Parts: sequence; C-alpha cells; structure tokens
Amino acid sequence: MRLSTKGQYGLRAMFELAVNYGEGPIPLKIIADRQFISEHYLEQLVATMRKAGLVRSTRGAQGGYALSRPPGEITVGQVIRVLEGPLAPVECAIDNEEPICDRSGYCPTRIIWIKMRDSINQVVDSITLKDMVDDFRKMHPDKSYMYEI
Repeated sequence: MRLSTKGQYGLRAMFELAVNYGEGPIPLKIIADRQFISEHYLEQLVATMRKAGLVRSTRGAQGGYALSRPPGEITVGQVIRVLEGPLAPVECAIDNEEPICDRSGYCPTRIIWIKMRDSINQVVDSITLKDMVDDFRKMHPDKSYMYEI
C-alpha cells in the first residue's frame, strides 16, 4: 500500500500547522514554501481538510489556516483518511463495506488483508500531530523550527 501525494503533502501541511499551533493563522504560501509543496495543490488539500473540520481558515491580511483542535487531538489516521479514504490494502478489506468478491467468505488471503488493515489503522490512529512535533524536536534539538519572514 502506498500513499499518494495527497496524504504525504497533507500530513506535512498539518505538521506545519501543529508546529505553529497557538500562534495564529499561517498563510498558505508560507506553508507551501516551508514544506516545498505547490501552493495550488496545497489549496486543494487544505480545502478538503477544512470541510472535514481538521483546519479552520481566517480571511484577510492576517489570515491563513490553523488547526481546528489542539495537535494532541488530531491523529495521523484522521488526516490520511480524509485525504486518501479508507486505509485498506485491498478492496475486500475496507471497513463497513460488503466484500465485492464472491470468494470473500472462504478466501485465505482476506484474513491477511484484514490483519494488515487493522495493524496500519492501529499505528496511524495512535500517533497525533503533537507526537510528530515532539519527535521532530527530539530529532533536531538544535533547531528551533522558526523561519525569518
């Protein structure tokens, strides 16, 4: 299973907002520049996350985007599912959906796919944006994630 750039870039943008949580809205251009993401593409991702209630927007000269909740209350799994959809390695292992394969009732590999799905979900649901920020700061104690604007 591979995540598309939606999930990868969206999580990087959310990390940027988490690092700056409590400092007011961050303009999209700054997020895009700091995370090396196309501003146009980032607009699409942030719009999806705003509709899902993960971020809020503020208009005007001092406007931008901010997390809708504290970083400790937003999991990596929530972000990825909003942008990518269900985290299942194959169609027949998607939660709460009827299997599309006639063999699903006796398929020996479906059990493996469900175990993989459950393991992936457990990991991404156990990591919050705050955990990401804390891990970054442990990895780079000499760097304060601040930029000259």
